[in-house]
Amino acid sequence: MVNKVAVVTGANRGMGFETARQLAKLGYQVIVTSRDREKGLAAVDTLLSEGLSVEYHQLDVDDPASIDTLANDLRDSHGRIDALVNNAGVLLEPIDADASVFNADPETILRTFCTNALGPLLMAQALVPLMGGEGCIVNVTSGMGQLSEMNGGYPAYRLSKTALNAVTRIFADELKDTNIKVNSVCPGWVRTDMGGPHADKSIAQGVETTVWLATLGSDGPSGGFFRNKQPLPW
Repeated sequence: MVNKVAVVTGANRGMGFETARQLAKLGYQVIVTSRDREKGLAAVDTLLSEGLSVEYHQLDVDDPASIDTLANDLRDSHGRIDALVNNAGVLLEPIDADASVFNADPETILRTFCTNALGPLLMAQALVPLMGGEGCIVNVTSGMGQLSEMNGGYPAYRLSKTALNAVTRIFADELKDTNIKVNSVCPGWVRTDMGGPHADKSIAQGVETTVWLATLGSDGPSGGFFRNKQPLPW
């Protein structure tokens, strides 16, 4: 277990930070990544002070060159990875605003797609070759991306998370003859900067299913959508 390596994007705070902490407590060498280098290094310092095995790598999931640099550095330093948690995400539409699809800003949609859907796709393209045919990919998505319960409001975010669910399904199908498990997770309503202080889940509760999916064995599910460790309809 000591040699297992996990990469967590957007891990300088919130659910990404707690996911990194929980995986490190399970014995993973965790690569903490973030766009903001100073905040990422501060997060790593906190985890190191807890006696956890973590290291930092700056990463901008909107930048293919940044992703390639991470992949090359991981190949040189570790040779492989065992888990990828695509946690980095943005909600660029104002909270509690009337964000109707009829007045959705195309630029906001494109920027949201770039981080929430294209970023995880590019991360998997770059890092799957380092997994050696086994491991776990977890895409942190949202119930707001469920077609079966799709509503109005927050169109850029909803569309991006629906696309991320499609990324999960496509990768899972193309990797079905390997032992790489690819799944989506909806953490639920969590008390983060995005979720707000009135959400019903703590951050620790919010990452339980993510950590479970990141540590699945070869007999675990793939191509699924989960909340509270239970499957959700797409």
